[in-house]
Amino acid sequence: MTKFRLAIIAAAFALLIGLAGYNWYNSLKGGANGARSQYASQVDPSVTIGGPFTLTNQDGQRVDQSILTGKWTAVFFGYTYCPDVCPLTLQSLARTKAALGKDADKLQIVFITVDPERDSPANMKAYLASGGFPPGVIGLTGTPEEIKAVEKAYRVTATKSGDGDNYTYNHTAVIFLMNPKGQFDSPLMSDITPQQSAEQLKESMKANS
Repeated sequence: MTKFRLAIIAAAFALLIGLAGYNWYNSLKGGANGARSQYASQVDPSVTIGGPFTLTNQDGQRVDQSILTGKWTAVFFGYTYCPDVCPLTLQSLARTKAALGKDADKLQIVFITVDPERDSPANMKAYLASGGFPPGVIGLTGTPEEIKAVEKAYRVTATKSGDGDNYTYNHTAVIFLMNPKGQFDSPLMSDITPQQSAEQLKESMKANS
């Protein structure tokens, strides 16, 4: 094979790599439109994601949706007895926040339980204080009626599975990125790295600055 043909093949390969990178970048650009469409395509786009709520944080204080204003917020639904998805998601969010560098303080994390029967404020506090989770996570619980209301506002489903004390929940695992006005911006995709999630966040921050 001649040097000329090798050069042509190398250039074509570089072009393909560049286009792949460009498409990935554009999927994140402008509030992560590619990520947004993955979730929005499953629901009626005319229905708002998020809304008013009143819940109890891990310190026993009553709070409402105003905690979402003033910062970017990653809202995630789960429960403290979750065997895998919830702890892994919180650990991934810790790495995402670290990858934000100087912008890390602009992001807060809110963890809302789908299991209010077991997740008292004290249990939430002990769970979120365990190693590997991001410091400063706001844990929220409430009455079953309050939890159902906030699940409905975010279009989250949570189905109980099993009997006795060892039941689990099959629940929506979307991370909802809310802007500093407390409005839904986009979902943070679960199949990308924390570094890519940080890039998505930076693009949303830039688009809304």
